[in-house]
Amino acid sequence: MLLGMKFVEPIERTLDSKFKFRCHKNISCFNKCCRLTDILLTPYDILRMKKRLGISSGELLEKFTYTHIDEKSSHPYAVLKMMDDSEGKCPFVTPEGCSIYEDRPAICRYYPVGQGIMISGSEKESVNKDFYFFIREPQCLGYHEDKEWTIETWRIDQGADLYDEMNREWKEIQLRRDNPGQPKLDEKKQTLIYMASYDIDKFRRFIFESRFLDVIDTEEVEKIKADEIALMKFGFKYLKYVLMLEETLKVKEEYRK
Repeated sequence: MLLGMKFVEPIERTLDSKFKFRCHKNISCFNKCCRLTDILLTPYDILRMKKRLGISSGELLEKFTYTHIDEKSSHPYAVLKMMDDSEGKCPFVTPEGCSIYEDRPAICRYYPVGQGIMISGSEKESVNKDFYFFIREPQCLGYHEDKEWTIETWRIDQGADLYDEMNREWKEIQLRRDNPGQPKLDEKKQTLIYMASYDIDKFRRFIFESRFLDVIDTEEVEKIKADEIALMKFGFKYLKYVLMLEETLKVKEEYRK
């Protein structure tokens, strides 16, 4: 969406595709990829980062991100905000590397590999298919190292496989929103979608401190109250409902028209 295509190798890769790469402190390009870049964040990215930093999702979003509205789908996305200096560095990069390395976003974990989802098959029997590609920025010297990987071993080594699992349903929602004929989102829906996707603490208050549970019948109340992963996934159900993709939530009988 925001990723510049200038350095993307336009060849579809698979999990078995091989490449050589190694990033380490002694390489002369160390940290150069962590500046002047677009890092599109996912719901699970936010959950991990806010826990790491010990702040609320609202604080994280306000301090470290900006909102991008996709022209095609009118869907709101949170993008990591680079520092407002001559280098445009990531706010979490230090001379020693990433200060939130264990909880870094999915895009950072995958680099120098890019990943996406596309629809494959006929209209009646379509399936969502993962695809991969290499990003070859001229300043990156990691490709000249001798360590060999497949994309599969790389994503497992970097912990990207867990992020894919956590974000898959959300990504599939974005894919469905990109289909032709989907209506543009008004500002109210954009606000609700942004909240359910990213601002998990606000979404929790929305569920438990508004009339939401008076109207919506769900058996997941205790689960989503105690578990943020469950709350995040409930947010995906809410997105499908708000976007009218699926009737994933049940309105109580007395509130049905």
